[in-house]
Amino acid sequence: MSDAEGLVSAWATDAEHDAEVSVRPKRLADFIAQHRVRDQLELLLKSAMRRGSPPDHILLSGPPGLGKTTLANIVAAELGSGIRITSGPAIERSGDLAAILTSLTEGDVLFIDEIHRIAKPAEELLYSAMEDFRVDVVVGKGPGATAIPLDVEPFTLVGATTRSGLLTGPMRDRFGFVAHLDFYSPADLEALLQRSARILGVPITDDAAAEVAGRSRGTPRIANRLLRRVRDFAEVRADGVVTLETARAALQVYDVDDLGLDRLDRGVLTALVDLFRGGPVGLSTLAVAVGEQPDTVEEVCEPFLVRAGLLARTPRGRVATEAAWKHLGRTPPPGSFGAPAQSGPDLFSSGQ
Repeated sequence: MSDAEGLVSAWATDAEHDAEVSVRPKRLADFIAQHRVRDQLELLLKSAMRRGSPPDHILLSGPPGLGKTTLANIVAAELGSGIRITSGPAIERSGDLAAILTSLTEGDVLFIDEIHRIAKPAEELLYSAMEDFRVDVVVGKGPGATAIPLDVEPFTLVGATTRSGLLTGPMRDRFGFVAHLDFYSPADLEALLQRSARILGVPITDDAAAEVAGRSRGTPRIANRLLRRVRDFAEVRADGVVTLETARAALQVYDVDDLGLDRLDRGVLTALVDLFRGGPVGLSTLAVAVGEQPDTVEEVCEPFLVRAGLLARTPRGRVATEAAWKHLGRTPPPGSFGAPAQSGPDLFSSGQ
């Protein structure tokens, strides 16, 4: 996909992680939304600091782009500790993890993103480190192999996952605090955009912030990305101030509609409605119709389309809802998914 088509994807590229750093909150008090999780974390961290010991291990789950990495950095900042950052796919061998664990100092925070993708041998090594602050490193092979126990300084593991169902039971049970992050409300996103605009030095009106927030799919990463693109448009084709008219014009250029759908999202709905009469249709067939890989349609498009009530997954395939027909400016046929069926003549009773 092109940059414009990936504008409303919740996944971030490596380059974008650097762009996000400047607007990430550094303290819990600055973290917008997730009020329940924020209050629970505050209690956990303050209690641990009063005891003078590291807090329980923390698991953060939820869709991408909602602030799991930001919260991990905030945990370290609130504790006044160092943080080591890695990811599940990067830990291929238990020795890789042992090297990281033995290099930690007392009270450090270890953040493992996408922890559900950690290799099985490394996961088993992590169990003893989380519980007993000890790892057993195996030296040698075959009958002569020897396990050497190594002590690990007390630390706090912060794990993040977008697929909590893929975590094993033993791994989940070793976290003392488990939190799920929810999508942001438009009001919370508007407040986040105002804060980001101040940091980036972008003049933005309240109604423009509300417009961008309404198209951000409830995801702060998407909101900040749209803000940067709207800023570019305002600097090049306007007077540098992001007004409501400027925001709408910019988002039209980047092909993001009033619900936050991009070209691919609308392509999926259009294919369902125009080519398959609303469905049901299989994922592979639908992906071919829009010229994308099935994984792209399933992982990038469908989660938001389902959440927005525009698409439904059924045992027989994907179906466009009545709302999808209306969003595309079409009239849904009688009996379409989500629309009340109209009763026709009873052929049997009339003898026809």
